[in-house]
Amino acid sequence: MGTGLILGIESSCDETAASVVRGGHEVLSNIVASQMQMHALYGGVVPELASREHLRNIVPVVREALTQANIAAQDLEAIAVTAGPGLAGALLVGISFAKAYSFGLSKPLIAVNHLEGHIHAVLMQSPQQDEQQLALVVSGGHTHLYLAQQNQGAWSYRNVGRTVDDAAGEAYDKVAKLLGLGYPGGPWIDKLSTYGNPKAVPFRFVEINRGTTEAPTFDFSFSGIKTAVLRHVETHGLKPSIEARRTALAAIENPTLEDALAHTDQPTRDLIASFQHAVVGNLIRQTLAAAQHHNARSIVVSGGVAANRELRTRFTEAAEKNGLTVHFPTAALSTDNAAMIAAAAWPKFLQQDFATAALNATPQLRLG
Repeated sequence: MGTGLILGIESSCDETAASVVRGGHEVLSNIVASQMQMHALYGGVVPELASREHLRNIVPVVREALTQANIAAQDLEAIAVTAGPGLAGALLVGISFAKAYSFGLSKPLIAVNHLEGHIHAVLMQSPQQDEQQLALVVSGGHTHLYLAQQNQGAWSYRNVGRTVDDAAGEAYDKVAKLLGLGYPGGPWIDKLSTYGNPKAVPFRFVEINRGTTEAPTFDFSFSGIKTAVLRHVETHGLKPSIEARRTALAAIENPTLEDALAHTDQPTRDLIASFQHAVVGNLIRQTLAAAQHHNARSIVVSGGVAANRELRTRFTEAAEKNGLTVHFPTAALSTDNAAMIAAAAWPKFLQQDFATAALNATPQLRLG
């Protein structure tokens, strides 16, 4: 019997990550080299800089993952790597290393969709799984709903909803930037929202359906609320306070919540709380509607936004009220990591679904 050890490599955006996972569930190591502090200087991820940092980090990160797992490279049964979606240059760093590493070790190579990885960040922690799960993947680059079905150990996915413009996490980042807060915007908005009135500003979402009555889609759109926040700022004269806050926080090396609160007036706190309340409400409504239509009793919520405090609390309450179960990843597995890539690769390994030497980056890779 083999060791069940798979090395996962993730480099789709601004995290260089490597992890060793046994049997798709037991995480022996999970190393992440974050570039967040560097990209925060530019208010977002700069692709060229991300690729350069991946080149610097990939070897030490993989070496540390093996060391922490207390194994030798030859103990591995396969190498798994993110093939897309993501930034082309960033993906190529991980793929090039994984191909060379698998060739040098004579181990099979497994290509993993980044979105499938996010779903398995939750599934890997639940050995007993329903045959069908409704998965919401919500992050800075993605907001998708999938029906995930397991058949004889293999997983298949059907997309039943997606954002038609901005992803939810992207809207968080853009609104935070508009309001003079730092990058990434999600954690700032989540923390500051507890100090505001979530019903002060009545944001609304229009219903979008690209399907038919018999086969509806459960889509999202977050560009409208971003524009609504901008209009609120303009009509309520908030620009001077925003510029003052931007200048004040930029002068602080590592601003804290207390620093942000000291430079955020009550009208802005109310605006932030109302924005988050509306976005979370929309995510929950669309997901529950999809679950009802597809008779799904179990929901998986993953991706960076899954770490949001209000999202977890309200989603849990709404699911219980509707007789559903909802599962979230741990905080460490919410954001991009390689453990989820190794976990998603395990069913593929059992099916001997291996990649060839022709594997290349697919920035717009779809799932299902």
